[in-house]
Amino acid sequence: MSNPFDQQKPIPGVKYIIAVSSGKGGVGKSTVSTHLATALAKKGAKVGLMDADIYGPSLPRMLGALNQTPEVNAANKLLPIQRYDMKLMSMGFLVEDHSALIWRGPMLFKAIEQFFRDVEWGELDYLILDLPPGTGDVQLTICQKVPVAGAIVVSTPQNISMIDVTRAIDMFKKLNVPIAGVVENMSYFLSPTGEKMNMFPKGELDSYLLKNDIPKLAEIPFTQQTALGCEIGIPVVHSKPECSESQVFMNLADKILAKYV
Repeated sequence: MSNPFDQQKPIPGVKYIIAVSSGKGGVGKSTVSTHLATALAKKGAKVGLMDADIYGPSLPRMLGALNQTPEVNAANKLLPIQRYDMKLMSMGFLVEDHSALIWRGPMLFKAIEQFFRDVEWGELDYLILDLPPGTGDVQLTICQKVPVAGAIVVSTPQNISMIDVTRAIDMFKKLNVPIAGVVENMSYFLSPTGEKMNMFPKGELDSYLLKNDIPKLAEIPFTQQTALGCEIGIPVVHSKPECSESQVFMNLADKILAKYV
């Protein structure tokens, strides 16, 4: 029986593929993907950001690229949309904003393959993949098709989220994808006096990570500025680069730059 991972082929010109995942929806995976990619680009890396959440693409809105349509070059390849010094591709650029995609698996897999092979990514240091939530067919297909250098799993602090984190980590281990680390999103918010206050009860995430020798890459605060930036399409690392939440994302980028060089 052939090994399904024998199908893996690098994307020409792309050094590292980093997958950003979550075991469940609503934990801020796309927020982390967007700001990590933007921070890497601000630090001078050549970055692509691929929205692999085919059914629920959110990156066009989060990066101020709604209603844009990719052009096709002479080689019949899609040219990524350019925003904030990085290259973007999303199903949101190819279908109307309010149209539902009612696709079965084979069509979904073909779309993912086309995003890898039929997009003119050019020379990239990092291609960040914003995966759909869960541990399903898209994640499996991606890991079979391309060599993923590392996976970042996004969680919120409480135990109900950690259950899904452990499933996502287990999935990547079974798919032989190295775990870059975990990002704890909505870790806290700052009071008007600057005091850190927990939005959720702290669960056992830190103990789990220590026991399994998995690094926590960042604790992302919940802030109005970050949320507003996602709504208006201007990442906070651009609108307010000196603020504390921007520095958290920049520090996250530094850890990826140090790990994948």
